[in-house]
Amino acid sequence: MNKIMSERKPAMHYVCTREQGRALVRAHTQFFVSNCGCRENRGGCARSRPDVCLAFAENAAGAGSGRKEVTAADVEALFDEAERAHLVVRPFRNEARTAAEGICFCCDDCCYYFLNPQEECDRCAAVEHTNHAECNLCGECVAACHFHARRLEDQELLVDRGRCYGCGLCRDVCPQNCIEMVPRR
Repeated sequence: MNKIMSERKPAMHYVCTREQGRALVRAHTQFFVSNCGCRENRGGCARSRPDVCLAFAENAAGAGSGRKEVTAADVEALFDEAERAHLVVRPFRNEARTAAEGICFCCDDCCYYFLNPQEECDRCAAVEHTNHAECNLCGECVAACHFHARRLEDQELLVDRGRCYGCGLCRDVCPQNCIEMVPRR
């Protein structure tokens, strides 16, 4: 197979950490928020409010209603909501798939991505690394992982790094601070 045929076009969405999402935001000066199409289609979300679809341009893609311009402070509040509600930061690319044009904040309650295993999403350049010697087996990381990459079994934390998308939610909730995000190989 020739190289051109074997290269996969990037998916429309990809996962990143909250820090990487904030870096995307810092590269822009104008922001728009709309309701999440998934939350609207499913009649709400048990985890968060509906207006969690962030766009960097007024004409950026988005599936939800109620688009309005917001301030940088509103965007920071959206990131705070994402942290509180354990939402995955999922930037979405433009049609040419050459640049991020916004960020979806997704969860396992209502988002089509988590409910449809065939939905494509690229992984973060980072992956989790757990210091098992410092882990107290509290299970907070297991509960926070929407990708089901972590589980407790027979008093042991088992991590399937092949299922880890690199969102960093496990790291964010770990009371022992024994999880870090490292470059994916």
